[in-house]
Amino acid sequence: MMNFERSSGILLHPTSLPGPFGSGDLGASSYHFVDWLIIAGQRLWQMLPLGPVGMGDSPYMCLSAFAGEPMLIDLKELSDRGWLAQSELEKAPTFNKYKVHFGDCKTFRMNLLRTAAHNFFVKNGKTEFEEFTSFCKKQKSWLEDYALFMALIQKYHGAEWSTWDPDLVKRVPAAMKKIRIELEEEVRFWEFTQWCFFRQWFALKKYANERGVKIVGDIPIFIAYQSADVWANPHLFHLDKQMKPKVVAGVPPDYFSVTGQRWGNPLYDWKAMHEEKYAWFIERIRTTLELVDIVRIDHFRGFAGYWEIPATEATAVKGQWVKGPGAKLFDAIEKKLGKMPIIAEDLGEITPDVVELRDRYNFPGMRILQFAFAADTKNNFLPHNYTSNTVVYSGTHDNDTTIGWFQSATEREREFVKRYVGTPGDEIHWDLIRVAAQSVAVMAVFPFQDILGLGTEARMNMPGHALGNWAWRFTWEQVQSWHAQKIYEIAALTNRTADDRLSLPAYPTGKAQP
Repeated sequence: MMNFERSSGILLHPTSLPGPFGSGDLGASSYHFVDWLIIAGQRLWQMLPLGPVGMGDSPYMCLSAFAGEPMLIDLKELSDRGWLAQSELEKAPTFNKYKVHFGDCKTFRMNLLRTAAHNFFVKNGKTEFEEFTSFCKKQKSWLEDYALFMALIQKYHGAEWSTWDPDLVKRVPAAMKKIRIELEEEVRFWEFTQWCFFRQWFALKKYANERGVKIVGDIPIFIAYQSADVWANPHLFHLDKQMKPKVVAGVPPDYFSVTGQRWGNPLYDWKAMHEEKYAWFIERIRTTLELVDIVRIDHFRGFAGYWEIPATEATAVKGQWVKGPGAKLFDAIEKKLGKMPIIAEDLGEITPDVVELRDRYNFPGMRILQFAFAADTKNNFLPHNYTSNTVVYSGTHDNDTTIGWFQSATEREREFVKRYVGTPGDEIHWDLIRVAAQSVAVMAVFPFQDILGLGTEARMNMPGHALGNWAWRFTWEQVQSWHAQKIYEIAALTNRTADDRLSLPAYPTGKAQP
């Protein structure tokens, strides 16, 4: 079992950070946010998956399970290295400060990344080129396929890989060799973006770790069909002769949707995975744990049993439960990587086999306070029912903000939560933050929207809705000094911060006077 420290932290994806180029990135605002976490007594920075986003701009539908999102690359750092002129950065259009407009943002950023790559390969110094070459060699196992996949996406104007030239779909060696030569320059561009991302990411992680802040990452259980991974490893997925998914992932009707959620990810062929000793999945976990300190596995229940939907179905209603790999997978991972700092996202329809699998490895599960007040006092999401091996959230990226949730809750829920926290609910976001921090849960995590007291307009994701998600941003003008002071005091009073800035009244000694 991993010995997690009692702590608290903030859920904030880097794209939500302020910055002049349309979205947050790994530049100055990321470092400023780490500094804010330290002032606020927070020891965890939780993020969504960091991979290159695909369909619907979702970080849960990445083009690679191993690569980083090029939009997160700090353009200022590339300018400082001489690969971009300052004048090119100054030509940035006026982007929305509160929303990421992915299309415009990606166009601007990718154009500058191409300019930077051109200048790097023309002007690079010997040391920098050696660093680039060394990176490519070290990451070859996934980088070659990813860079070629992205080059082919450009060549085929974004078309699904199953529609490409049949010899490339089937990865015929002669065709693969020929296309690598044809697209060599484009392939090198995508390798360059990954080198930049990884360089900048590890610098940021080092800065955070040296100051006592751990990064909590996120692995979606499933991956996108339109990804380098499925194209490079089709035998590990349930695909038909046309290389299309036979069955896809999702969840049955639930709290979020009456027709369930049809995610559309191809499902793993766990038998084929087992025959290869789960090598691909182990490498995925290993690579992620190089990038982050703790990893949250999204939809953990799918390892015990998952909802299989025929690819021909438009909704998730006509699916069925299928047994997952269970302990075989995690035994194989543990044998290779040792004890793993994993958080199990055990939400949804949880059956005894899910609990058994989670507890077998002592992975902490998740509790969401917004789910706590719809039933009675036996509800497992209520803090008095927690075990310490738990991570509590006021809400996650899939929930409304706490203020938005409270405003749309039933009258019964509102009355229950007000009586439970002992306030009129005028600052319900702080009420839930405080109750979460006071619980026995080893970790407590709060969306930054709740720290800022924002409403539904700041919601990150609406499950089941394909468009309009993931776009929320904030500005530093919204962040007041008292925000950090207030969350610091809550963390300090509940033993979730490592420093001792909080001044408590002296503890009385001796006998009380009559």
